[in-house]
Amino acid sequence: MTLLLLIEQGLNGLQLGVMLFLMAAGLTLVFGIMDMINLAHGSFYMVGAYLTATFAPVFDSFALAVLAALPLAALVGMAVEVVALRTLYRREHLDQVLATFGLILFFNELVRIVWGPQPIFLQPPSWLAGTVEIIPGVPYPAFRLAIIAVGLAVAVFLYLLITRTRTGMLIRAGASNREMLGALGVDVKRLYTLVFGLGAALAALAGAMAGPVLAVQVGMGESVLILTFVVIVIGGLGSVRGALVGALLVGMVDTLARALLPTVLRTMMPPSQADGMGASLASMTIYILMAAVLAWKPRGLFPAHA
Repeated sequence: MTLLLLIEQGLNGLQLGVMLFLMAAGLTLVFGIMDMINLAHGSFYMVGAYLTATFAPVFDSFALAVLAALPLAALVGMAVEVVALRTLYRREHLDQVLATFGLILFFNELVRIVWGPQPIFLQPPSWLAGTVEIIPGVPYPAFRLAIIAVGLAVAVFLYLLITRTRTGMLIRAGASNREMLGALGVDVKRLYTLVFGLGAALAALAGAMAGPVLAVQVGMGESVLILTFVVIVIGGLGSVRGALVGALLVGMVDTLARALLPTVLRTMMPPSQADGMGASLASMTIYILMAAVLAWKPRGLFPAHA
């Protein structure tokens, strides 16, 4: 493998990492503040992708389609929180898992009814359809660079929101002691709803940015949800900083393992066997990484409550 190809795969890993961060940030906020395990988080990822694919031809602009999809996805998330999840906060985590798994089935069938079972192929905006030569000899898709930029911008936004604003102060207080926060006159239910809407919007943004890279299809949120939970466990439950670090680690390890392991194994065995074994081992690397991190730090790298 040449150095230029290694650089390209590193950028792919960074792009996957920031995509996972967009998913993990919202999910870890919901868990950290509400103590809610939300398996349906991937459904908002799917809804964001479908709404963007719907609005893109209407506005003839990918950016405007994303801007229209995000508030709608946030409203869908807030409606789900009020109608279906609000009664589950005091319940066992198993009850939350079963209820939100039911929401996955509901959203999958609803999307199939509204948009049909066939995948939708979303085109990137024309001004991001080409490539950018980052260093001589390494052209890289401009849209993937835009995904990286958006993810890093969201990371900065969340940092400023949580650490520099009154809303962020309430979010941190709610994560630490929700009973005391309510006793001080804060409407905790409304705070929960707003945070859940923010998490849904972040997942929808991830889905919207993934649409031109992957096919927009029913159930597309399930596979990325598994990686998202791995990210949260590695980074630490309830920690946005941990979500960012964990997402970048998972993205880089997963991408580089899929690129490097078959090449390394070809030096030891026939190519057909090396490719099959390399793919199998590569799919295991992020779980090996998770096990290693938990053996070192059982609460993750940056737990919200040490």
